[in-house]
Amino acid sequence: MIKTRMCDLLGIKHPVIQAGMGPFSNNQLCIAAANAGVLGLMSTSGITSSSKDFQPEIFQHWVETAGADSEDEMETILCKALDQASERTKESGGVFGLNIMVSDLMLEDAKKLIRTATEYREEHPESREQFKVIFTSAGDPLPWGDKIKGAGFKWLHVIPSVKGALRCQKAGVDLIVASGHEGGFHTSWEPVHSMVLLPAVVEALADSGIPVAGAGGFCDGRSLAAALSLGAAGIQMGTRFLATEESDFALLWKQGIVEAGDRGTLVARGYVGPARWIKTATSVEHQKNTLELTPELFLDTPGPITEGALTLMDNENKGIRAVTEGDRENAMYAGGECAQRVNDMPKVKDMVDAIMEEAVKTIESLPSVLES
Repeated sequence: MIKTRMCDLLGIKHPVIQAGMGPFSNNQLCIAAANAGVLGLMSTSGITSSSKDFQPEIFQHWVETAGADSEDEMETILCKALDQASERTKESGGVFGLNIMVSDLMLEDAKKLIRTATEYREEHPESREQFKVIFTSAGDPLPWGDKIKGAGFKWLHVIPSVKGALRCQKAGVDLIVASGHEGGFHTSWEPVHSMVLLPAVVEALADSGIPVAGAGGFCDGRSLAAALSLGAAGIQMGTRFLATEESDFALLWKQGIVEAGDRGTLVARGYVGPARWIKTATSVEHQKNTLELTPELFLDTPGPITEGALTLMDNENKGIRAVTEGDRENAMYAGGECAQRVNDMPKVKDMVDAIMEEAVKTIESLPSVLES
């Protein structure tokens, strides 16, 4: 068994975080992950960036997997999802939380979500040992500390740089996730990969006492062992969790991950900047259009939302809508570089147990590697 500071901080059995991936819900995946002994995270983008009128399939999917009704207000839908997760993780004592995007594009929704989460914990004290995490992403952490930590949550934030990690330290974040450029969907403007980023962040925070988890490229026991050797307290996995039986994502998306193969991803425009997509004819065309309409995406330079960017964001919506319709020819689905190492769709608990067993064996075998 591997136990780290991350396990102690969050109250989880294994040092693994299931990423809060969107735009589909992962309400059922979150529950399965929490019950398997890792941190389960619900994505909230499906009830903030979609509605009954815009991307209605994604909105309805989120509502149904939350056990809610499409006529409910966003806050009510979220509370019903929290009710469901609290009830179904009670026996195992599983720990879960919310992933909330705090980019400028989503500030008002982020405020509503955090306020609703805070009120839920106040009104349901019996859920506090399970619903204990707020994970923020895609924005500045500094304005959120009082709201999140003041409500008693453990606060995690994901960053792509040492500069971002130091910003988190200043903000009072409890655990920092260093996300390398290998990761799927939303990725950083600058292509700094995990082998460089993770140890750099660990070194920068060495005197802070803040644990760091690695994200981007981690998908099995060997990569978990590698992260620990670089000083991490654990890992976050998205793509690997997406391709599981309990994953709420559309079957076509899950199959796209399993079938990705060698060199199976590319980077092109996404909703909040660069995004890593599984390589298909449609995503290759999207990449070409990105180079033509928003070349700044490949120049490490965040820019304003131009007409070209809006066109590409509309194309992204069409590609994801095609996933919901089972339209393989026009579908676009995101995934990390590790998709080429994902070859099956196991049950979450079986996968987690296998990863932990492999990590232990990998660590125990290291002395034999060092023999002369």
